Amino acid sequence: MSTEIPDVRVKGGVVRGRIDHGTPAYLGIPYAAPPFGGHRMRPPRPAEPWDGVRDATAYGPTAPKSDFPPSLRQFFADPAVPGDDCLNLNVWTPDPAADGLPVLVWIHGGSFTSGSGSVVGCRGSAFARDGVVCVTINYRLQAEGFLHTGDDGSNVGLLDQIAALEWVRDNIASFGGDPAKVTVAGQSAGAMSIAALLAMPTAEGLFRGAITQSGAAWHTLDARTGLRVAGLLAAELGVAPERAAIAAVPPGRVLAATERVAAAIGSPAEWGHVAVTGLPFAPVVDGTVLPRHPLDAIADGASRGVALLTGTTAEEARLPLVASGAITHLDEAAAVAGAARFGVHAATVAAACAKPGVSPGDVLAAIVTEHAYTRPAVQLAEARGADAPTWMYRFDHRSAAAGGLLGAAHAVDIPFVFDTMDTPDGALLMGGRTAPEAAAVVHAAWVRFVSDLDPGWAPYRPGTRTTMVFGPRTGTIDLAARGTG
Repeated sequence: MSTEIPDVRVKGGVVRGRIDHGTPAYLGIPYAAPPFGGHRMRPPRPAEPWDGVRDATAYGPTAPKSDFPPSLRQFFADPAVPGDDCLNLNVWTPDPAADGLPVLVWIHGGSFTSGSGSVVGCRGSAFARDGVVCVTINYRLQAEGFLHTGDDGSNVGLLDQIAALEWVRDNIASFGGDPAKVTVAGQSAGAMSIAALLAMPTAEGLFRGAITQSGAAWHTLDARTGLRVAGLLAAELGVAPERAAIAAVPPGRVLAATERVAAAIGSPAEWGHVAVTGLPFAPVVDGTVLPRHPLDAIADGASRGVALLTGTTAEEARLPLVASGAITHLDEAAAVAGAARFGVHAATVAAACAKPGVSPGDVLAAIVTEHAYTRPAVQLAEARGADAPTWMYRFDHRSAAAGGLLGAAHAVDIPFVFDTMDTPDGALLMGGRTAPEAAAVVHAAWVRFVSDLDPGWAPYRPGTRTTMVFGPRTGTIDLAARGTG
């Protein structure tokens, strides 16, 4: 393909892209105005139009965010690009002159504290290579995006995602995409966001398919807890627990304070659900932007016509335990204490630890995986009922990172989904192991779902609970027959 690609006109003006790994890419396009000054921590506003041709050959600014903890940097790169125009997105397309192509919109993860749409491992060129227009977005994080003070400004990070989806609806045809064939996908916090979007009236009609990887409707705050978190943040900053007062504090100070807030969240007895999730800044059931708990709304029929692909990795919780080194150093007492946060009894932990070759760290990782990831994914699928188009998967491919200890941990599926195992990000996460044939199988299932709303195996039904397992022995299993809870 020639390095020359056509300029594209969108609602704000004309953008000029470049070829990225064989496909046309238009990077750093603003979908909303800079969220600073008097508009900080407020709902997004339309992007300002520009004159002439806007350069779209490099990733745009990233939203204010925390760095990954040092322990996680051995597995992840998280680029930071300075600048105010951080509500931007990136588009990879098979051909901007095409018509009617399916569209994937990716919402990044990062615990609502880090990440961006410019992570190399989530590069959209492989999707474009295979006939899908791929869009990755930035949105506001931490208190900038999820401060709840009881006013009308809550969940602005979710409103950013809505604004990006509206931009896609209005502009994606200029890149060859069909606005009626949009699937929204995300991992971790991105998947949690999508669970909220499925329940939001303002998101209705913006996508026909959804993919939630390693995140579901379990990770939300009630309004009372959101107010408590805001009060704790305000006390850390020495200001009134009001949006305007907190927004007047420079972003760097607020970021530092939010990290202290996360560390200060106490026991489940004191803080309830947020102490278990460890996410003090996340979607809040505020009664307005997110009117009801997502599971309740979905069970009552919200987004039932949207096709859903949901699932987890087999060993999600090994990521933090391996990164910190705790996987090999935890004793049984520590595993019992950790499991108690999920209501798991000490006797259950002791019985698991007694099995040959199983360490207390292994046991705790399995318990957290089951309760924080697997069960919420099943709850989401079950809430949709027997007639909703729903598919379930489990990802079993193991990473070689950390001497093979990482295994099929949280986020290991990303380079398979994006077919980016050959990137530096993929090498970090996989420990240098490559599995191109396995990645091709997973990536093809995502391409098929985005294109046809069917990933290629039988749908999930409460009576059978058919689940595709991607691993050394890829194939479907019947969880209901196995008695899996």
